[in-house]
Amino acid sequence: MLTLFHRDLGGQGLSPLIILHGLLGSSRNWQTTGRDLALTHHVLTLDARNHGESAHADGMGYAEMTADLLGWLDANVSGPVTLLGHSMGGKTAMRFACRHPEKVARLIVVDIAPKTYRWAQHRAEFAAMNELDLATLKSRGEAEQRMEATVPNWAMRKFLATNLSRSAEGGWRWQVNLPVLTAALSELEANPLDADDNFTGPTLFIAGGKSDYVGPNDHAGIRRHFPQATIDVLAGAGHNPHMDSREEFVRTVNSACLGN
Repeated sequence: MLTLFHRDLGGQGLSPLIILHGLLGSSRNWQTTGRDLALTHHVLTLDARNHGESAHADGMGYAEMTADLLGWLDANVSGPVTLLGHSMGGKTAMRFACRHPEKVARLIVVDIAPKTYRWAQHRAEFAAMNELDLATLKSRGEAEQRMEATVPNWAMRKFLATNLSRSAEGGWRWQVNLPVLTAALSELEANPLDADDNFTGPTLFIAGGKSDYVGPNDHAGIRRHFPQATIDVLAGAGHNPHMDSREEFVRTVNSACLGN
């Protein structure tokens, strides 16, 4: 179990909402949406192990991330919480809710399903990051240009480059634990749940209408593990509904949590 870094985005005194980011993301990615949600919740966003400002470790599976979250909650929050996870964070949130239901008042899973994925685009992105020569790199902009042949999507290149930070010597380094994440990719693609895992509490799945991560064929599998699940599709959003359709996303979360 590792000690996780977190950001408090406001709403002290309101019911706690804990946010888990996706692969290669961090709590930084949720600051704008998190502050919107802080009007109705006490919002705390965590950096997963090997991401952001949290510690690095060799283990990078959902069992380890579930243990990290349990330790963080025991140290920082009293009582059950609303647990929201996006993509990789959604897989962690699903597993955590099934294994520790007494800690979760409500589960919200964003654009991911309880199944195994094969993310060809992630493999290209990891290849681009690993091939980048940091010793000769002058700026994040230059990193984006060098990755263009392997990662043609401009927004994705910018996202990957947010993981670059200045080293103590003034050069560039990956803030994420790139070797461990690269080695763990197949494990992170896998279904985090066992066949008998289930969570019977209130559950909301939010899917992007322009994303292929959650489709109608996934609904039966979702409800097998989460019998109370409601599945909402935000038609204009891709894999990041909290960014692509932020206002609608916030309304959807608040409606589920507050019964409006």
